[in-house]
Amino acid sequence: DISSAAFWMVAAAIVPGAELVIENVGVNPTRTGILEALQMMGADVILENERVATGEPVADIRVKHGPLKACTIGGDLIPRLIDEVPILAVAAAFAEGTTVIQDAEDLRVKESDRIAVMASELGKMGAAISERPDGLEIKGGQPLQGAEVDSYTDHRIAMSLAIAALNAKGPTTIHRAEAASISYPNFVSTLQGICQ
Repeated sequence: DISSAAFWMVAAAIVPGAELVIENVGVNPTRTGILEALQMMGADVILENERVATGEPVADIRVKHGPLKACTIGGDLIPRLIDEVPILAVAAAFAEGTTVIQDAEDLRVKESDRIAVMASELGKMGAAISERPDGLEIKGGQPLQGAEVDSYTDHRIAMSLAIAALNAKGPTTIHRAEAASISYPNFVSTLQGICQ
């Protein structure tokens, strides 16, 4: 599922020297807003081995680390990446310039108020991030520091903070990190395997 692959795409994009191939990802155009947003940010993202499996478009996604640039994400792109906004905020923290995520007020009524929580918890790591009524504004390029953060029992927050921690200086402790298993039971073991 592309919403699970999004974490690895951003991980590869922000960690110096990284390159990942995520195999067999569903790339139905109604769900690929995250791909478009990362491409707008200049991420080195390539679809390979595009095919149809059980009636749905599928591809392998190759992502390499490289410089990211800020952009504005909103409008009709938002419904196609609403669940990926927390991990996009992490990407924006490493992009040059100020990224604005707008038209995403639905995030306030997800498993947590994802706008408020991402602003708070990424802010603890040193990100220059602020809430907007309908989204976030992130001034990229501030080095992140390890910190004690909290998932607020929200699986996407837990996973997003774990990816941010990959490129932060010093250790990060994520309280209630077990929330990740709600949608991605193998997230921690996959992360450990990739980091080896």
